Parts: sequence; structure tokens; C-alpha cells
Amino acid sequence: MRSPSFPSWGPPPPPPLQLLLLLLPWPVWTQAPAAAASWGTPGALGCPEACVCAPGGQANCSGRALPAVPGGLNRRVRVLLLNHNRVHALPPGAFVDAGALLRLDLRENGLRWVHARAFWGLGALEQLDLSANQLEGLLPGTFAPLRALRALSLAENRLARLEPAALGALPLLRALSLQDNDLPALPSGLLAGLPALNTLRLRGNPWTCGCALRPLCAWLRGHPRHAPEAETLLCVSPGRLTLSPLTAFPDAAFSHCARPLAAQDLAVVYALGPVSFLASLAACLALGSAFTACGARHRRRRRRAAARRQQRRQPDPGPGTASPAATAAQA
Repeated sequence: MRSPSFPSWGPPPPPPLQLLLLLLPWPVWTQAPAAAASWGTPGALGCPEACVCAPGGQANCSGRALPAVPGGLNRRVRVLLLNHNRVHALPPGAFVDAGALLRLDLRENGLRWVHARAFWGLGALEQLDLSANQLEGLLPGTFAPLRALRALSLAENRLARLEPAALGALPLLRALSLQDNDLPALPSGLLAGLPALNTLRLRGNPWTCGCALRPLCAWLRGHPRHAPEAETLLCVSPGRLTLSPLTAFPDAAFSHCARPLAAQDLAVVYALGPVSFLASLAACLALGSAFTACGARHRRRRRRAAARRQQRRQPDPGPGTASPAATAAQA
């Protein structure tokens, strides 16, 4: 016989999530929304100055006419948008307090100068955009701290030369944009330190088809899929090669060019250079000493010969003439 059922007069049991919130200390669940709201307001605690922050660590400082990197950066900032400002220079350690930064946008700032240690402390950075600025050169080691970098844009600057030491070794870099600069060639070794590179954009540069272009042409032949605009890259000089595509030059076209020295050859040159200099200096000193000694000996011989000639020219005293010594004795 089934036992009688009784109606339930009490309230329904709370859902598990509500029960968990009720068990938590009240400051945690009452203050969490306030903290999230404060991160999203300009100038709030944890948000860089003059920026608008959003949950997830994005600090939007775009288009605020900022003359320098804003203060208040911290490890909560993961994305920093500084595009369309007036940051003309990056001093040493400009972002050292934002060590967790993953993306940095510095487009269209009129940027002219970047210190070699400007990006120190950004070992986690993956994307860096320096396009549409006024950079004419980069110092050696500028990007050396960015070992996690995967995308770098230097497009629309005034770069006339990009040294391999400026990029350094970026083992994870996959995309490099160099279009719309003043690059006539890429030096040997620049792309050798980028083993993961699979997208290289180069259009809009005044390529000079000479011996200096040999490394780039060799790279384009070996990586035909990594440069999507390779077929549109044309020479602008010299005259007889104007409008020739870079991909049309085989390695045999550079047979008259002297190949760069290998690392072992450079080591020999650096080792023998100081030795040869010291040997040349010692030889010069020895020759100088020998010439000086010969000159002194020659002068002594000339003086002795002159003394002998002078003695021969003096007349001998006659038989009736007293010698000067006898005359002095009689007196």
C-alpha cells in the first residue's frame, strides 16, 4: 500500500549556482561587477591614462593626440592600441611595465626614432604594427627582445636600408611587411634569421637590379609561395634592366658578382687583421731605423772627407820660413 503523499508548502529548493553564490563571502560576489566596470572606464584603476579599457585587457588609446606612451601601463594590458597619435620617439623601456602585452599598434604616429631598448620587457609580444610612420633606419638589436613575435609591419615608412642586426633572430616570425619603403635591396643574412617566415610583402620599393639584389632573388626562387606579390616586383634601375621582374633573374645572372665571405673566411680575416697590422708597423719601424742609421753614417763619412780635403789644401812651410809654432816659441 502506497503511503499518502503530502503537498509541499515550502519554497522550491534554490538552483545549485545560486546556492554556491550564497555560500561565498559577500564581498567577492558583490564587488566583482564593480571591479569589471571600473576597468572599462577611462582613467580607472588599472587602466592606462587617457585610454578606454575593455574586459580582456584591451586598452584603446587611439586618436587622442598623445605625444608619448601613456603612463599607467601594467600586466593587465594585453592589447595596446596607440595608433593615430603623435608619438614621435620611443625611449628605452617604453613598455617595460606591460610585460604581458600580446599586440601593440603604433600606426600613423609620425614615429621617427626608436631606441634599441624601446621594446625591452615585451617577451610575450606577438603582433607589432609600426606602419605609416617616418622611420628611416633601425638600430641593431631593436627587435631582439621580441622572441615570440609572429607578425611585424614596417610598411609605409622611409627605410632605405634594413640591417640584419636590426631584426636579429626572430624564430617565430611568420609575416613581415616591408612594402612602400625606399629599399633598393635586402642585405645578405636578413631573411636567414627568420626560419618560420611564410608571408613577405615587398611591393612599392625602388629595387635596383645589381649584385646587392642577389640574396633577395635567391630567397624568392626558393620560397615562391611565401611572397604573394613576387611577380609584381620590378626593377627601377639600371636603365637596361628597368621593369624587369625580380623573379626573372637566375643565379647565373649574378655570376660576375663576388660572393660574400663565409663565416670561416671572416674569422680568418678578423684574426689576421691585427697581426698583419702589427707586423706592418714593426716593419715600418725597422725600415725607418735602418734609413736613419744609414743617413747618420753617410753624414759622418762626408764630414771626414771634408776634413781631409781641408788638410790637403793648407800650404807646407818653406825652408826659410819658420813654422808658426817656432815663431811663437821665439817670442
